[in-house]
Amino acid sequence: MKALVTGATSGIGKKIAENLSSRGWELILTGRNMAVLEEMAERLGKCEYIAADLSKKSDILKVYEFCKDKNIDMLVNNAGFGVFGRFAETDLEREIEMIKVNITAVHMLMKLFLHDFKERDRGVILNVASSAAYLTGPLMASYYASKSYVLKLSAAVAEELRREGSKVKISVLCPGPVDTEFNNRAGVSFSMKPISAEYAAEVGIKAALSGKLIAIPGLIIKLGSIGAKMLPYSLVARFVYGMQERKKEV
Repeated sequence: MKALVTGATSGIGKKIAENLSSRGWELILTGRNMAVLEEMAERLGKCEYIAADLSKKSDILKVYEFCKDKNIDMLVNNAGFGVFGRFAETDLEREIEMIKVNITAVHMLMKLFLHDFKERDRGVILNVASSAAYLTGPLMASYYASKSYVLKLSAAVAEELRREGSKVKISVLCPGPVDTEFNNRAGVSFSMKPISAEYAAEVGIKAALSGKLIAIPGLIIKLGSIGAKMLPYSLVARFVYGMQERKKEV
Protein backbone atom coordinates (compact mmCIF):
# COMPACT_ATOMS: atom_id res chain seq x y z
CA MET A 1 0.00 0.00 0.00
CA LYS A 2 1.25 3.47 -0.86
CA ALA A 3 0.21 6.93 0.39
CA LEU A 4 0.96 10.49 -0.67
CA VAL A 5 1.15 12.85 2.32
CA THR A 6 1.23 16.62 1.78
CA GLY A 7 2.59 18.94 4.44
CA ALA A 8 4.60 15.96 5.64
CA THR A 9 7.54 17.80 7.20
CA SER A 10 5.85 18.92 10.43
CA GLY A 11 2.80 18.63 12.68
CA ILE A 12 -0.05 16.28 11.89
CA GLY A 13 1.32 15.48 8.44
CA LYS A 14 4.61 14.27 9.86
CA LYS A 15 2.85 12.10 12.42
CA ILE A 16 0.51 10.68 9.79
CA ALA A 17 3.54 9.73 7.70
CA GLU A 18 5.24 8.08 10.69
CA ASN A 19 2.02 6.26 11.63
CA LEU A 20 1.47 4.90 8.14
CA SER A 21 5.11 3.88 7.88
CA SER A 22 4.79 1.91 11.12
CA ARG A 23 1.84 0.09 9.55
CA GLY A 24 4.00 -0.97 6.61
CA TRP A 25 2.85 1.59 4.06
CA GLU A 26 5.16 2.94 1.38
CA LEU A 27 5.15 6.73 1.28
CA ILE A 28 5.54 9.67 -1.03
CA LEU A 29 6.15 12.78 1.04
CA THR A 30 5.86 16.38 -0.05
CA GLY A 31 6.60 19.67 1.66
CA ARG A 32 8.73 22.75 1.17
CA ASN A 33 11.68 21.73 3.36
CA MET A 34 13.95 19.46 1.31
CA ALA A 35 16.30 18.76 4.23
CA VAL A 36 13.46 17.45 6.40
CA LEU A 37 12.07 15.38 3.53
CA GLU A 38 15.48 13.76 3.03
CA GLU A 39 15.82 13.05 6.77
CA MET A 40 12.35 11.51 6.96
CA ALA A 41 12.92 9.32 3.91
CA GLU A 42 16.19 8.02 5.34
CA ARG A 43 14.67 7.41 8.78
CA LEU A 44 11.37 5.84 7.72
CA GLY A 45 12.51 3.86 4.69
CA LYS A 46 10.27 2.92 1.75
CA CYS A 47 9.89 6.63 1.01
CA GLU A 48 10.04 8.84 -2.01
CA TYR A 49 9.76 12.58 -1.74
CA ILE A 50 9.26 15.69 -3.81
CA ALA A 51 9.73 19.24 -2.59
CA ALA A 52 6.83 21.51 -3.55
CA ASP A 53 5.15 24.78 -2.65
CA LEU A 54 1.44 24.02 -2.85
CA SER A 55 0.51 27.68 -3.09
CA LYS A 56 1.71 27.36 -6.72
CA LYS A 57 -0.52 25.62 -9.27
CA SER A 58 2.54 24.45 -11.18
CA ASP A 59 3.86 22.68 -8.07
CA ILE A 60 0.50 21.06 -7.38
CA LEU A 61 0.53 19.62 -10.89
CA LYS A 62 4.18 18.63 -10.46
CA VAL A 63 3.28 16.56 -7.40
CA TYR A 64 0.45 14.83 -9.25
CA GLU A 65 2.62 14.07 -12.28
CA PHE A 66 5.28 12.62 -9.97
CA CYS A 67 2.70 10.31 -8.36
CA LYS A 68 0.13 9.46 -11.00
CA ASP A 69 1.79 6.25 -12.27
CA LYS A 70 2.85 5.00 -8.83
CA ASN A 71 -0.43 3.30 -7.84
CA ILE A 72 -1.27 5.58 -4.92
CA ASP A 73 -3.79 3.99 -2.54
CA MET A 74 -4.27 6.94 -0.19
CA LEU A 75 -4.09 10.70 -0.63
CA VAL A 76 -3.57 12.66 2.59
CA ASN A 77 -4.34 16.34 1.99
CA ASN A 78 -2.75 17.80 5.09
CA ALA A 79 -0.83 20.93 4.02
CA GLY A 80 -2.28 24.15 5.40
CA PHE A 81 -1.75 27.18 7.60
CA GLY A 82 -3.63 30.08 9.18
CA VAL A 83 -3.45 33.88 9.38
CA PHE A 84 -4.44 35.66 12.60
CA GLY A 85 -5.89 39.17 12.82
CA ARG A 86 -8.83 41.37 11.88
CA PHE A 87 -9.90 40.72 8.29
CA ALA A 88 -9.55 44.41 7.30
CA GLU A 89 -5.98 44.48 8.62
CA THR A 90 -4.39 41.15 7.69
CA ASP A 91 -1.99 40.99 4.75
CA LEU A 92 -3.86 40.26 1.52
CA GLU A 93 -1.03 38.40 -0.20
CA ARG A 94 -0.51 36.18 2.84
CA GLU A 95 -4.21 35.33 2.90
CA ILE A 96 -4.28 34.56 -0.83
CA GLU A 97 -1.31 32.22 -0.31
CA MET A 98 -3.23 30.53 2.52
CA ILE A 99 -6.35 30.11 0.38
CA LYS A 100 -4.26 28.54 -2.38
CA VAL A 101 -2.76 26.00 0.05
CA ASN A 102 -5.84 25.33 2.18
CA ILE A 103 -8.40 25.25 -0.64
CA THR A 104 -6.94 25.21 -4.15
CA ALA A 105 -4.30 22.54 -3.50
CA VAL A 106 -6.78 20.34 -1.62
CA HIS A 107 -9.37 20.76 -4.37
CA MET A 108 -6.97 20.04 -7.23
CA LEU A 109 -5.23 17.03 -5.70
CA MET A 110 -8.53 15.56 -4.54
CA LYS A 111 -10.03 15.92 -8.01
CA LEU A 112 -7.00 14.58 -9.86
CA PHE A 113 -6.51 11.52 -7.63
CA LEU A 114 -10.24 10.86 -7.35
CA HIS A 115 -10.38 10.39 -11.11
CA ASP A 116 -7.65 7.74 -10.87
CA PHE A 117 -9.19 6.09 -7.81
CA LYS A 118 -12.60 5.84 -9.49
CA GLU A 119 -11.07 4.15 -12.52
CA ARG A 120 -9.60 1.47 -10.21
CA ASP A 121 -12.67 1.54 -7.95
CA ARG A 122 -10.51 1.74 -4.86
CA GLY A 123 -8.61 4.34 -2.90
CA VAL A 124 -8.85 6.54 0.17
CA ILE A 125 -8.73 10.31 0.50
CA LEU A 126 -8.05 11.80 3.94
CA ASN A 127 -8.54 15.56 4.02
CA VAL A 128 -7.27 17.35 7.13
CA ALA A 129 -9.66 20.16 8.03
CA SER A 130 -10.30 21.48 11.55
CA SER A 131 -13.07 21.86 14.11
CA ALA A 132 -12.93 25.48 12.88
CA ALA A 133 -14.89 24.19 9.88
CA TYR A 134 -18.01 24.11 12.09
CA LEU A 135 -17.56 27.64 13.42
CA THR A 136 -17.69 31.28 12.38
CA GLY A 137 -14.20 32.54 13.14
CA PRO A 138 -13.58 36.24 13.65
CA LEU A 139 -9.88 37.11 13.99
CA MET A 140 -9.08 34.09 11.79
CA ALA A 141 -11.98 34.56 9.39
CA SER A 142 -10.30 33.32 6.23
CA TYR A 143 -8.78 30.26 7.89
CA TYR A 144 -12.10 29.15 9.42
CA ALA A 145 -13.81 29.68 6.07
CA SER A 146 -11.14 27.66 4.24
CA LYS A 147 -11.59 24.69 6.55
CA SER A 148 -15.36 24.86 6.14
CA TYR A 149 -14.77 24.52 2.40
CA VAL A 150 -12.69 21.38 2.94
CA LEU A 151 -15.33 19.80 5.19
CA LYS A 152 -18.29 20.59 2.94
CA LEU A 153 -16.47 19.52 -0.22
CA SER A 154 -15.43 16.23 1.38
CA ALA A 155 -18.93 15.43 2.61
CA ALA A 156 -20.55 16.30 -0.72
CA VAL A 157 -18.17 14.20 -2.81
CA ALA A 158 -18.46 11.30 -0.35
CA GLU A 159 -22.22 11.29 -0.94
CA GLU A 160 -21.73 11.30 -4.70
CA LEU A 161 -19.47 8.28 -4.36
CA ARG A 162 -21.92 6.50 -2.06
CA ARG A 163 -24.77 6.92 -4.53
CA GLU A 164 -22.57 5.61 -7.34
CA GLY A 165 -21.73 2.51 -5.31
CA SER A 166 -18.05 3.40 -5.52
CA LYS A 167 -15.53 1.72 -3.25
CA VAL A 168 -13.49 4.94 -3.06
CA LYS A 169 -13.76 6.45 0.41
CA ILE A 170 -13.30 9.99 1.71
CA SER A 171 -12.60 10.94 5.31
CA VAL A 172 -12.08 14.37 6.84
CA LEU A 173 -10.17 14.97 10.06
CA CYS A 174 -11.45 17.91 12.14
CA PRO A 175 -9.24 18.36 15.21
CA GLY A 176 -9.36 21.23 17.65
CA PRO A 177 -6.07 22.82 18.81
CA VAL A 178 -3.10 20.52 18.13
CA ASP A 179 0.38 20.90 19.58
CA THR A 180 2.24 21.70 16.35
CA GLU A 181 4.04 24.65 14.73
CA PHE A 182 0.69 25.83 13.28
CA ASN A 183 0.07 28.63 15.79
CA ASN A 184 3.65 29.89 15.49
CA ARG A 185 3.12 30.27 11.74
CA ALA A 186 -0.24 31.97 12.32
CA GLY A 187 1.42 34.33 14.84
CA VAL A 188 -0.52 33.38 17.98
CA SER A 189 -0.38 31.15 21.05
CA PHE A 190 -2.97 28.58 22.12
CA SER A 191 -6.02 29.72 24.10
CA MET A 192 -6.81 26.17 25.27
CA LYS A 193 -4.84 22.99 25.92
CA PRO A 194 -3.99 21.26 22.63
CA ILE A 195 -4.01 17.55 21.83
CA SER A 196 -0.89 15.85 20.53
CA ALA A 197 -0.23 15.57 16.81
CA GLU A 198 0.28 11.81 17.32
CA TYR A 199 -3.25 11.43 18.68
CA ALA A 200 -4.78 13.52 15.89
CA ALA A 201 -2.92 11.46 13.29
CA GLU A 202 -4.07 8.16 14.80
CA VAL A 203 -7.71 9.26 14.86
CA GLY A 204 -7.52 10.42 11.25
CA ILE A 205 -5.87 7.26 9.96
CA LYS A 206 -8.30 4.99 11.79
CA ALA A 207 -11.21 6.90 10.28
CA ALA A 208 -9.73 6.73 6.78
CA LEU A 209 -8.98 3.02 6.94
CA SER A 210 -12.44 2.21 8.30
CA GLY A 211 -14.30 4.41 5.81
CA LYS A 212 -15.64 6.84 8.44
CA LEU A 213 -16.49 10.20 6.90
CA ILE A 214 -15.79 12.61 9.77
CA ALA A 215 -13.27 12.21 12.59
CA ILE A 216 -13.20 14.71 15.47
CA PRO A 217 -10.61 13.89 18.15
CA GLY A 218 -11.65 14.60 21.73
CA LEU A 219 -15.07 14.60 23.39
CA ILE A 220 -15.13 18.32 24.22
CA ILE A 221 -14.32 19.37 20.64
CA LYS A 222 -16.84 16.85 19.29
CA LEU A 223 -19.61 18.19 21.53
CA GLY A 224 -18.66 21.75 20.66
CA SER A 225 -18.82 21.01 16.94
CA ILE A 226 -22.26 19.47 17.32
CA GLY A 227 -23.49 22.35 19.46
CA ALA A 228 -22.22 24.97 17.02
CA LYS A 229 -24.54 23.62 14.31
CA MET A 230 -27.56 24.34 16.51
CA LEU A 231 -26.75 27.98 17.26
CA PRO A 232 -27.11 31.15 15.15
CA TYR A 233 -23.97 32.24 13.28
CA SER A 234 -23.98 35.55 15.16
CA LEU A 235 -23.90 33.85 18.57
CA VAL A 236 -21.15 31.44 17.49
CA ALA A 237 -19.14 34.37 16.13
CA ARG A 238 -19.37 36.19 19.48
CA PHE A 239 -18.20 33.11 21.35
CA VAL A 240 -15.31 32.44 18.96
CA TYR A 241 -14.24 36.08 19.04
CA GLY A 242 -13.89 35.88 22.81
CA MET A 243 -11.90 32.65 22.49
CA GLN A 244 -9.66 34.06 19.77
CA GLU A 245 -9.12 37.33 21.63
CA ARG A 246 -7.50 35.38 24.45
CA LYS A 247 -4.75 34.31 22.08
CA LYS A 248 -1.67 36.41 22.60
CA GLU A 249 0.34 37.54 19.64
CA VAL A 250 3.86 36.11 19.61
